[in-house]
Amino acid sequence: MRNNLQRPANNPADAGGHLTEGLTRWRTIVVVGGTMLALLLAALDQTIVGTAMPRIVAELNGLSYYSWVITAYLVASTIMVPIAGKLGDLFGRKPFLLTGMIGFVVASALCGQSHGMLELVAFRTVQGIFGGMLFATVFAVIGDLFPPSQRARLAGLFGGVFGLSSIVGPTAGGYITDTWGWRWVFYVNLPVGLVAVLLVLATMPFVRSSASIRDIDFPGAGMLIAGLVPLMVALSITRDHAWTSPEVLGLLGVATVLLIAFFIFETRTDHPIVPFGLFKNSTFSVSMIVGFLTGFGMFGTIVFVPLIYQGVLGITATNSGQLLTPMMLGLIVASTLVGQLMVRIRFYRFLGTAGIAVMLVGLWLLSQVTVTTSRLEVVRDIVIVGAGLGTTFPLYLTAVQSALPRNFLGVASSQVQFWRQIGGTIGTAVLGSVLSQRLPVHIRDQVANLHLPAQAAQLVTSGGTNPQTLFDPLQIAARRAQASAFGSQGAAIFDQVLHAIRAGLAATLHEIFLYAALVLILALIVSVFLDDVPLRGRQRAAEEDTVVAA
Repeated sequence: MRNNLQRPANNPADAGGHLTEGLTRWRTIVVVGGTMLALLLAALDQTIVGTAMPRIVAELNGLSYYSWVITAYLVASTIMVPIAGKLGDLFGRKPFLLTGMIGFVVASALCGQSHGMLELVAFRTVQGIFGGMLFATVFAVIGDLFPPSQRARLAGLFGGVFGLSSIVGPTAGGYITDTWGWRWVFYVNLPVGLVAVLLVLATMPFVRSSASIRDIDFPGAGMLIAGLVPLMVALSITRDHAWTSPEVLGLLGVATVLLIAFFIFETRTDHPIVPFGLFKNSTFSVSMIVGFLTGFGMFGTIVFVPLIYQGVLGITATNSGQLLTPMMLGLIVASTLVGQLMVRIRFYRFLGTAGIAVMLVGLWLLSQVTVTTSRLEVVRDIVIVGAGLGTTFPLYLTAVQSALPRNFLGVASSQVQFWRQIGGTIGTAVLGSVLSQRLPVHIRDQVANLHLPAQAAQLVTSGGTNPQTLFDPLQIAARRAQASAFGSQGAAIFDQVLHAIRAGLAATLHEIFLYAALVLILALIVSVFLDDVPLRGRQRAAEEDTVVAA
């Protein structure tokens, strides 16, 4: 295997200093603000579109392409993250940050102009490419702008933006769709993106590099794309295909062969997209594994907690979104505290271990939720999960950036995000399969325990396997009215059935959260092997760079 830790000459990230050394305090604040807006753009679009999808399908008549609007963005953005991270190391961060923002805004406008589902899927793919470029670049900017002793604090803020998008997105998407129409879910990116572009263009310095187009690993990039596309598609279609279906198994088989070929090729090239030699560094490898496993647990919480509110407790979708907000509070507070603490203590790896342990406690509490649990108890539980999750955002990103030569800053930062996204995708697919397979069983058992008359079976419809549809207030009222036609006790029987179905959902979610907790136990064990690389006073090889104000 080639030495993937070699230092290319005149790499923009190699300089011993930091870009803030030539910036005023106000200009630094503006650069950080513009970069955070760029992250908000990309992260928010992963969650805001989902609520608008029913309206989009109704207008464009494309139910068969329903999942592909979400899948196309997820696949494209995930694939682009490691590629853009490497290119940023070669040619500097500013061009890719600006290209990502401008491309994202243009693609958003095209999505809003779509007149058919195939058009929308195509434009969402383009949007995902530029979104992945933003994901890869914004976290590396922290390393460019700030020394290790300050990165943890900023990483906490950026982690807060990422968490905020996961919680605010669904509520904002619903409000925008109901008020202005679904096209504005995409158009809203235009003014935010324009402001971000202007801020970055005017204030971020540009680091000139001697890298050339010959340094780009085009074959490696092509092989990575060829391997990740079938993998991500296979994981995404498990929502409506069994894991043992020919489609899923075939795609996973193709992905495995191509990714093995990619690995072999990358160990034999001079400028690999993914330098696998980095995994010899314990800080890097531990951080990637923990990121993957916590991504599994994070999405397991964010995706399925609304089912507790809307399905088990019968709270409306709007209130459900509002009740997720406290999770954000826990995440921001924990991120900020860890950012302050990890530069003051020697064995900071145990902060990550403690954070994962806190997440475990929160997931265990969520697994105990029943139909009699109060909403305040659930709020408490998700605050605990958010606090634990917030610990991991700044800690592992800062540790990786401090452990590697600065010419690998973009690769390191993008790999943290890449593995977290892969973990989240796999987590959503696996836990979603548990939901679809176990929910009908639990509902059937709970309804059977009621020992209702045979005619009451008509009250249990196929909608029972779709909690968000079943527990829609309007549909509940309509079905209760239908049940009243069975006589004076019809409504009472319907309420018993509804309670039983909610209990069945609670039993299914109990299993889901416990499975997510088991995965986090692995993360807990792995986290203690992190190497506490020093965050202050690290000496790096300094080479001359030319920093040119934009």
